[in-house]
Amino acid sequence: MRKITSTIHLTMAKIIGVANQKGGVGKTTTAINLAASLAILEFRTLLVDADPQANSTTGVGFDLQNITKSLYDCMVNEAQAKDVLLKTAIPHLDLIPSHIDLVGAEIEMINYPNRELVMKKILESVAQDYDFIIIDCSPSLGLITVNALTAANSVVIPVQTEFFALEGLGKLLNTVKIVQNRLNPDLKIEGILMTMYDGRLRLCNQVVSEVRRHFEDMVFSSIIHRNTRLSEAPSVGKPVILYDSDSKGAVNYLNLAKEILQKNNMTRIRQEDKVME
Repeated sequence: MRKITSTIHLTMAKIIGVANQKGGVGKTTTAINLAASLAILEFRTLLVDADPQANSTTGVGFDLQNITKSLYDCMVNEAQAKDVLLKTAIPHLDLIPSHIDLVGAEIEMINYPNRELVMKKILESVAQDYDFIIIDCSPSLGLITVNALTAANSVVIPVQTEFFALEGLGKLLNTVKIVQNRLNPDLKIEGILMTMYDGRLRLCNQVVSEVRRHFEDMVFSSIIHRNTRLSEAPSVGKPVILYDSDSKGAVNYLNLAKEILQKNNMTRIRQEDKVME
């Protein structure tokens, strides 16, 4: 008898960039925990740390001193993605780590022909091995972030529920439009994600209402609440779903993963899996 499964798998990975040039909005937290949640749901997932701070790398349990090859080697030294991949403690979740050397990559790549397409080519070589590739972009709109947006099918934009939430969002959306027009016409906005939400604060509720009014269906229904366990998890090198699976942060990111699956029609049972043998 064939096992019935509630998931379907893509032949090529859906590549999602997590981007915002504004720091401190929960971008890396989102990349780590979205990737981990998709893996927990048994989707083959690759987390790409494209931020020189390498917080996604340490956030899934790796010591930077033990990293011998990273995304930098792929982008500058033509290393193969499969030779840089690391297996994480979570089944179905792999990592391409980052390194501080990535800071210099933009300068080293300045004379490359088609320099905006470097990451796209790197990820194409492993895309058939995964259902999702999540890219943690650096908090800037430089060449590495443009590379990530050029490689991606869509982008998740974390926005903190604070007074200056909309500040800089227009600049990022303009960058997305430029990439769409010049480099990647298929790039879509996967959604705007409200983060660090505290329902007790009137300001947070006002910001959520304002963003929803401006961007309507572009805003995810899932909201990431301000949560102590979510803040603690990186210090022990674990996604929050491993650190405390019952915490509000873990539930929030699992809901986000499910919402993305629903938006991409990936929660139905495949027809062939309904057949009993």
